[in-house]
Amino acid sequence: MTNPLGFPSDHFWLNEPVHNERDGALTLTTLDGTDFWQRTHYGFSRDDGHALLTSLHKDFQMTVRVRYSYEDQYDQCGLLVRIDALNWIKLSSERESSESSRLGSVVTNLGYSDWATTDVHGTEADIWYRVECRENDFHLYSSLDGEIWHRLRIAHLHSRQRPLNVGIYACSPKKGGFQCQFSDFSLSPPEEKNH
Repeated sequence: MTNPLGFPSDHFWLNEPVHNERDGALTLTTLDGTDFWQRTHYGFSRDDGHALLTSLHKDFQMTVRVRYSYEDQYDQCGLLVRIDALNWIKLSSERESSESSRLGSVVTNLGYSDWATTDVHGTEADIWYRVECRENDFHLYSSLDGEIWHRLRIAHLHSRQRPLNVGIYACSPKKGGFQCQFSDFSLSPPEEKNH
């Protein structure tokens, strides 16, 4: 089994997309109508986004760089932490229009998703994401250079089921064909806790 991005050898695909690996980067191309969302506000449940994951039983820090070119409204790509279809976290940017996007996160507990966002002018096409896990608490960060990090959110998953399946994801709730490139992936123990 190949080892894209330096993932641990037990990696696996959830809804595998067209993809290729080259020069240490993994490029995904999304299919039509793919998404991760559960029930809140919109009423629908979707669990058919694309994800490359590995299973963990312990705390971690996960980081990745993502470069992309939006194709359609709601295209998105970033990091995913998943217990099952009803309990997970995603961290990404999402296209809203040709002039703006939304940097944010979705936390889904017990089959209901929330969405915390901040508007971003333009459609930023090169961004870093980081998730730190300590038991069932999660710190979510973004960076434009991989050096200076801005915390977006502290969140909690109610379910203590393990393992956690963690890694990268992408989806296109409308039209497919969105290409995104992941590189500089790392998975390590979390940094020393600070308040």
